[in-house]
Amino acid sequence: MSSGAGTVFGRFRNALRSVLLGPHVLAFVPALMLGGYWYGGEGLLLYMPLLLPALFAIAGLFSGAGTSWPDDYDGITGLKLRKAAVKQLDAALQSEPSSGKTAAAIAVRLDDFRHIERQFGSRASDAILKQTGERLKTALRDGDTVVRLGPAAFGIALRPVRRVDLEMLIQLCARLQAAIADPYSIDATRVYVTASVGFCTLARSPTKTGEGVLGCAEAALNAAVVNGPGSIRAFTAEIKRRAAIREELAKDVAKALEDGQITAWFQPQISTDTGAITGFEALARWEHPERGLIAPADFLPSLETLGLMERLSEVMLYQSLTALRDWDRVGHNIPSVSVNLSSHELRNPALCDKIRWELDRFELAPDRLCIEILEDVIADSQDDVITRNIRALSQLGCNIDLDDFGTGHASIASIRRFAVKRIKIDASFVARLDRDRDQQNMVAAVLTMAERLGLGTVAEGVETVGEHAMLAQLGCGHVQGFSIARPMPLTDTTGWIARYRSKHVETPRVGREAG
Repeated sequence: MSSGAGTVFGRFRNALRSVLLGPHVLAFVPALMLGGYWYGGEGLLLYMPLLLPALFAIAGLFSGAGTSWPDDYDGITGLKLRKAAVKQLDAALQSEPSSGKTAAAIAVRLDDFRHIERQFGSRASDAILKQTGERLKTALRDGDTVVRLGPAAFGIALRPVRRVDLEMLIQLCARLQAAIADPYSIDATRVYVTASVGFCTLARSPTKTGEGVLGCAEAALNAAVVNGPGSIRAFTAEIKRRAAIREELAKDVAKALEDGQITAWFQPQISTDTGAITGFEALARWEHPERGLIAPADFLPSLETLGLMERLSEVMLYQSLTALRDWDRVGHNIPSVSVNLSSHELRNPALCDKIRWELDRFELAPDRLCIEILEDVIADSQDDVITRNIRALSQLGCNIDLDDFGTGHASIASIRRFAVKRIKIDASFVARLDRDRDQQNMVAAVLTMAERLGLGTVAEGVETVGEHAMLAQLGCGHVQGFSIARPMPLTDTTGWIARYRSKHVETPRVGREAG
């Protein structure tokens, strides 16, 4: 066969292959069979089953030549895969000196996608992924390449342009988030999804390869995820440094947990009415032998990936109850200690029995232990085990705090259903409270709701005396934050309690009360 004829045949086969791989083919098979019978009778009908396999054979789909499609495209979204974005970024890097045009890579991840999979199932989650890919393509320009990077992650290689700056990329990322934020319709249910985004320009990438630029965008995305749902982060040298540190720490975190390097530190909570210490919150801290104190954001994700969150919970519970016992022995009379439980711990069917056993072992009343649960866990939980555990802990006598209130979407019905005793106002609502009228109105509304429902309140992240005073004026019951004390190891708490109480003077009584 001549080269020209081979080229024509190759084009024909490629065109035929694209047609046969289309999703519409199976829909037309019954129509083809019916048409064959209608026009040719039973004789033609017998030959029809041979036609489609013959076409597949001509297209090369029964040979190695036809197996490349799944390797180049994602089977769920229909998007190209990682190497397509890398190839476009490599081309942009090579042409940049001569064309004067530059480009960037963007990485997008749907927040808490595992929860969506658990709640709605794999069919619905696949539909959301497919729609997300389509929305991203619609929000971008012709020539921008969207690929699938992972289970809930997408990558974007932007088409080279004359100028790519920080402001333009932030606006673009916000537009992508807005496109994803439109509700998805799943079985007549409106599902809302948020996304975190990271990006990197060609100039910012320390490695001048397409893979390097895309990897930097993913590092920025990881930094956005750590910061919280719906965040946007640009790649910086600091992000690279922290990512390298987290990668290094991830190798040591499991051993550190078993060796006792990760311990409970305690931050006090005080009453805005009397100034008395009303409790402590236990917070995980890693005292690394070489790097010093490591923030939770740098090691908790690694523990979660390794499946060690339940083990961390056991350590925090034991050390918290130990702290209560030690304070009792020296006569400090701290009413309670708060311990955070994530959805991982709350899925343990034996959780309530374990906590009851620990309380009995330390001879402590259940109301000395406060369980803090994130608002999103209560708002979104359809898990029967989680529901039963929260109810059982409440019935046992433990107090239930709704943590980070205002950042999720817990309903009043959920608050009542889980017997929440107190809500913790998120630090984002406390910041600049004494100077921002809108913040004051927001917090006042939350406090009014809590009062009507008979709930206690505590504000976290109180960093200034002005914020403390404003919270007291608005009627918040308890406060916690740097303006009172930073988290401290157990060995430092006894001295701090003594110093605080020695400085705390009871409000003088006047008139008849003075007598």
